[in-house]
Order: sequence, then structure tokens, then C-alpha cells
Amino acid sequence: MRGGLVLGLLACASVASGSSWAACGPDAIGTSRTITLKREAAAYGTAQHAALPLAPGEVVLTFDDGPRPESTPKVLATLSQQCARATFFMVGEHLARNPELAREVRAQGHSVGAHGNTHAHAPQQSPAEQLADMNAAQAAYQQAFGTPTPAWRFPFLEETPTMTGALQAQAITTMSIDVAIDDWLPGQTPQMLADRLVERLAKVGRGIILMHDVEDGTAAALPLLLATLKAHGYRVVHLEWEPAAPGTMPRGG
Repeated sequence: MRGGLVLGLLACASVASGSSWAACGPDAIGTSRTITLKREAAAYGTAQHAALPLAPGEVVLTFDDGPRPESTPKVLATLSQQCARATFFMVGEHLARNPELAREVRAQGHSVGAHGNTHAHAPQQSPAEQLADMNAAQAAYQQAFGTPTPAWRFPFLEETPTMTGALQAQAITTMSIDVAIDDWLPGQTPQMLADRLVERLAKVGRGIILMHDVEDGTAAALPLLLATLKAHGYRVVHLEWEPAAPGTMPRGG
């Protein structure tokens, strides 16, 4: 009974998107539904926080560190071919250098969050340095998209009290992960990444998957990764956030 109630609540909190992918072929993994999260100081990802409200077999695709002109368009092309939507956590300096590419990510239906400005190790910075990096990332996001960032993923998943307090004060969601495939390691083949993905997902059954759109190997492996997810019965869930209130601007820390 409880499981049925939970799934019913999930259905109410999400928007089914099957009709949006009518043009997709039967081999595409597609996007099964969209969850729209509130703009609030929530925190998700069982590596550090609570789990997202996902049913067994549901996964969220996320990409860090972009945008990068050499690899991000290849990731976008594969996602488009597979009718799969993802969330991109962008580094402020990369976003400022490639704003048109960043806007193209969002124009293709993906959601976007922030991932620091310089991808620094926050615990090695002073509180003032941490907040300056955060403010610079927020400014780059605001400049590119015209809205404040709804979500933040800490570089290296290294959270600090200073940053956590600033994010909570601004009602910005912290997004951690459930599964990493270590695609940043050298010498990774598509099959190695696919095997690792299946092995680690089998242990948790659902969750937020961490990948990196700045990695050429990830861009090359993504068709196999999505095909492998589909073959094992996983379903893609997309995350969105409620629109920001009109006139909302990020507050400095």
C-alpha cells in the first residue's frame, strides 16, 4: 500500500513526457517523465543527502564541467537522437567563455545549474574566497540565462559550511549524486564505462548519474551508455525547477 501511495505522489509531482517524444524510434531510451522541483534549499543525492523521489529503475542524467565546444555538442547530439533530457552543471568560467553553447543546451530542453566558477577545492579556500567564487559563478549564470541559478553542485562534491549556508540563504538546491562512472579517469573505453555504470546502478537501483560533458571519452561513449541503460530497463527522468520570481537576483555572500 505504501509503495502504491509513493508512486501515486510521484505521478502527481511530475509531468509525463511520453507525448513529447512521439517522434523517437523504438530504440531510443526517451524521457519517461519530468519532475519539477521547487526553488528551495533542498539537497539530493544519497552520496551525501536524501534521495530524489524516484521509483525503482528511474535515473537522472547529469553532466558536469562544461560547456566545452569540442565535446558538449556531441553530447547534445546523442541526447537529441535518444530523446533524453539531462541536467548540466556548468563551470562559471566555461559558461562565460561559451554563453551561446550554454544557451543551446537549455534551448534543447535540458536544465542547467552551477558548478563553481573555477572548479576550485572549496575546503582549501578561505570563506571569502569561497563566496567570491560562488558570486562569480552566479553572475556568469545570470549573464547567460537571465535568471538566477536554481541548483548547485559542489566541485569534487566538497561541501563547506560557508557555501552551504550561502546556498540555503538563497534557496538554491544542492545536487549531489547517487552513481559515478569515473569517466574522468584516463584510458576509459565505452565498454568499460558502460560496465561500470550497470554494476554501480545495480547496487542502488535508481538515482542521479554523474558524467562529464567536457570528456571526449564520455561524448564518444554516451550512445552505448544510453543503449545499455535501456537494455537493462532503466528509465530517464528529467529534472526542472520552478521559474524564478520576477525580478529575482542572486544575493552576494
